Amino acid sequence: MRKIVHSLWPLFFGLSLMMLGNGLQGTLLGVRATIEDFNTTSTGFIMSLYYLGFVFGSYFAPKLVKNVGHIRVFTALASLASVTVLLHGVIVDIWFWAFIRVFTGFSYAGLYIVVESWLNDASTNKTRGKILALYQVISYGGMVGGQFLLTTADPATVTLFILTSVLVSIALIPISLSSRPAPSFDEPEHISLKKLFSMSPTGIICAFGSGMSASIILGLGAVYAIEIGLPLAQIPTFIAIYLLGGVLFQIPIGWLSDRYNRRTILILICFLSCIISLGCFLASGGSLLFYILFFLLGGCSLSIYGQCLAHTNDHIAPRYFVAAGSSLILVNGVGAALGPLIVSIFMTVLSIEVYFLSLTVLFFIIFAYGLYRTQRSPSIPLEDQGEAIIMPARSAAIELNITEDTPQDS
Repeated sequence: MRKIVHSLWPLFFGLSLMMLGNGLQGTLLGVRATIEDFNTTSTGFIMSLYYLGFVFGSYFAPKLVKNVGHIRVFTALASLASVTVLLHGVIVDIWFWAFIRVFTGFSYAGLYIVVESWLNDASTNKTRGKILALYQVISYGGMVGGQFLLTTADPATVTLFILTSVLVSIALIPISLSSRPAPSFDEPEHISLKKLFSMSPTGIICAFGSGMSASIILGLGAVYAIEIGLPLAQIPTFIAIYLLGGVLFQIPIGWLSDRYNRRTILILICFLSCIISLGCFLASGGSLLFYILFFLLGGCSLSIYGQCLAHTNDHIAPRYFVAAGSSLILVNGVGAALGPLIVSIFMTVLSIEVYFLSLTVLFFIIFAYGLYRTQRSPSIPLEDQGEAIIMPARSAAIELNITEDTPQDS
C-alpha cells in the first residue's frame, strides 16, 4: 500500500491542487454573482449549467481518453478549466458566465475520469478500498481548503479568479511529468435507464435526489449565506462544515449498511436529511445550532449517493456494474443540473427562506418513495449484499471498475 501511494504522489498532489481550485471557484462565483447584483434565478441558472457540462463531459470524456490517452486529455482539459475561470473574472456578464460554465463542468468531468481511472489501474482488490478512502479525503479536503482561500483577497476583483487558474494550471505539472505509464482505458458499456430502473428504482430515484440536493447546497449556498446576512469571513466556514460532515460520516454509514439492511439504511439517512433540513430552516442562521445541523446534513446527504450505488449493485449481476455505475452518474448529473435552477426560481418568486424548505421537501419525496418500495418488493438478504461504496457523487471511473476482479454471476 505504501509503495502504491508513493508511486501515485504526483496524481494525489495534482488532485489536491485541482480540488483547491474547484472548491474556491464554486463559492467565489456565488459571492461574486451577489456582488454584481445577479438575481437569484440567474445565479441558479449559471450554477446549473456547470452540472449540465459535467453530464456531457462524463459521456464524451471517456471517448477522448480512449482515442488520445490520459495525459493528453488531462492536459487539454486542465488548460480549458484554467482559461474558463480566468474569463469569469475578465468578462462579468450573466450570459457569458452561463456559456463558459458549461465548459468548466465538461473540463472537470474529464479531469476526474482521468484521475480516477488512473488510480483504479494502480489499485488491486486488496488496496482499492484504502485508495478510495485516501482519494475521498484528498478530494473533500481540497474543497474544504478552497473555501478558506475566499478570504485571501477581495472577491470583487479578479485576484481570486487568477489564483484559481494558477492552482489548476500547477496541477498539470506533477501529472504531466509522472514517470508512471498511463493506464489502458476501456470505455464503459451502457445500459438503458428503463432497464436499470426496473432493476433498482430506489437507486435511480435516490441518485437523482442526491444530485439535486448537493448542487442546491454547493451551487446556491454562498448566495443563501449572503442573503441571510452572514459576513464574508463566515461563508467559507458555512460551506466547509457541510463538506466536512460528508467526509466524516460516509465510513460509519457504510459500515452500518454492510451489517444491516442497506435499503433500510438508505431510507433512514434520507429521512434524517429531511428532518435536519427542517431543523436548519427553523434554526437561526449563523447560530451554533445551525452549524451543528448543517454539519449533520452534510454527513447524511452526501452519503446517499454511495449507498445508492451499492444498493443498485445489490440488485444486478456483476457484469452490469460498469453500465449501471455510468447510468447512475448520468442520473445524478441531471438532478444536479436541475436543482439550482428550480430552487433559485422559488427563492426569487417566494423568499430566500425557501432554500432549506425545498431541501426538506426533496428529501421527504425520496424518503417516501423508498418507503413505498419496501411495500412493493422484498429487501435483499443481508448475506447477499455487496460491500458499501464510499465515493463522492461526482465520481465516475474508479467506482465503475471496483469489482472488475469479481467473478461474474451465471
